[in-house]
Amino acid sequence: MKGTSLPTAVLGRTGLEVTRLGFGSAISRKLPDEEWGQLLGAVLDSGIKFIDTANDYGVNWDVSAEEQIGKHISGRRSEYTLATKCGCAPGADGHVWTKENAFRGLHESLKRMKTDYVDIMQYHNPTVDEAKSGDLIAVLQDMKAQGKVRWLGISTTLPHLPYFLETGVFDTFQIPYSALERQHEDWISKSAEAGTGIIVRGGVAQGEPGTDATERRSEKWGKFEDAGLDELREEGESRTTLILRYTLAHPNADTNIVGTSRVGHLTENIAGISKGPLSADTYAEMKRRLDSVGESPTEVD
Repeated sequence: MKGTSLPTAVLGRTGLEVTRLGFGSAISRKLPDEEWGQLLGAVLDSGIKFIDTANDYGVNWDVSAEEQIGKHISGRRSEYTLATKCGCAPGADGHVWTKENAFRGLHESLKRMKTDYVDIMQYHNPTVDEAKSGDLIAVLQDMKAQGKVRWLGISTTLPHLPYFLETGVFDTFQIPYSALERQHEDWISKSAEAGTGIIVRGGVAQGEPGTDATERRSEKWGKFEDAGLDELREEGESRTTLILRYTLAHPNADTNIVGTSRVGHLTENIAGISKGPLSADTYAEMKRRLDSVGESPTEVD
């Protein structure tokens, strides 16, 4: 995979050039150090330039995802844009939305990842009320003023997204989106029109599920069969790749963070993204079929 040329996009008003395929470190199984090293090395060797993590990813393992990033690729820091999240509170029930906890997470993340700054600091899914009560915007601005954070982001969803967009403060939004989860489809466009960089999570709908899939994941992928999307796959193309190329076809989805713990899956995702987005005709037909089974976007007011 060394030297692979992946499509890129400019991440909104940040001006950062990111690969349209990013890597998400919220992986679902514990890996030994050697496999982490192989995986993260393969990510960078493939040409991926965007890595997303969080202060609480993998904290129930011996070494967190942030520590693995610091251990294995801190020496290649200039090769990637690094985004993490705060508000996380390892050991607590949920998140803690205070200035003290946000800065605790920031300083811990910097130490773990062996860097003196993060490109994007994102709040980890607060509600509007939580953001207001903790004066969270001012906290992020303080981090930026101290030079420890370059750009301000938030991982968010409806119904909270419109408020955060109206503030005009957030340089990036991280939003769940795929052909099988289209609720934010129109809001992605509206946010991008305001200059916000769009980081998509769930862009492959977690990948085609196996026998151990959760009920929600199985229900989500049931829409794939209901809409007859197998008929639209190219010869030899997997269902997961079709979904990824649908996500890629959204003109405002700047980067799609896809997490995997296996180099083989990473290679498949790279091959899919390298094929480019779906053709206009296939994209339109997928939307038509998905609309017919009730998987349509939430309209923007």
